[in-house]
Amino acid sequence: MAKYTIVSWGRSNLPRDYTFEMESLQGVDAEIVEAAAASDDAFLDRAQDADALIVSGHGLSEKVINGLKQCKVIALDSVGTNHVAVAAATAKGIPVTNCPDINVQEVAEHTAALILAAHRRLLLMDKTVRQGRWWESHAPLRQLPRLFGQTLGFISFGNIPRAVVPLLKPFGLRLLAHDPFVMETVMIQYGVEPVGLQELLQRSDFICNHLPGSAGTAKLIGKEQFRLMKSNAVFVNTGRGTTVDEAALIRALDEGWIAHAALDVLEQ
Repeated sequence: MAKYTIVSWGRSNLPRDYTFEMESLQGVDAEIVEAAAASDDAFLDRAQDADALIVSGHGLSEKVINGLKQCKVIALDSVGTNHVAVAAATAKGIPVTNCPDINVQEVAEHTAALILAAHRRLLLMDKTVRQGRWWESHAPLRQLPRLFGQTLGFISFGNIPRAVVPLLKPFGLRLLAHDPFVMETVMIQYGVEPVGLQELLQRSDFICNHLPGSAGTAKLIGKEQFRLMKSNAVFVNTGRGTTVDEAALIRALDEGWIAHAALDVLEQ
């Protein structure tokens, strides 16, 4: 039996290779054990005596954390920590770590792809071609302005939107950002104009939400915010689903407050 046991709770449908983790543990008598658990109780049965946890794609409740007997650290392979009862871990003296740089470029590229696909109505184009009605796509495309000169606004300006900037700047977009936790000089260094949230919503043709999930950002984008957007606006969310009031978004689309939405995440 290894002296230091790390229990990993990941997605059961995604086999994981721990080569890099074990390399970093050289010199430590450690083992990594996968727990294919479907519930908190099942996971706790495997993890209660663990020295450390690796968590991927699962929530970690206060119940689980309080049931850990000797855990020294909880390592998340994600940027967000809102799916973990951090306060409970802190109360037990267990540090929780995250990976703020993980998949930054990948999500940035995905964000750019969503913006371009929404602007050029690629799903509509694909659908009409597959149904043998390709000529019907001409009229909607003729109504679209060119991307050059339009305005993209970032709600939050962390690592991912900063990586989006060099991908989309060559298209000739004007770039705005709102983030009360980032100095305006940082935005300016990226060629982005710092503005208030209301101004961003009113000026932007594309609104890209990158808000992290927390109690303070829950449903921060709701009816009032969608009402401020242009009727031709495209709303893109690659942040957290909980930051958007989906009922308000659906209404905004149904009633024509905004034109389109491209969503990587949902409320549930």
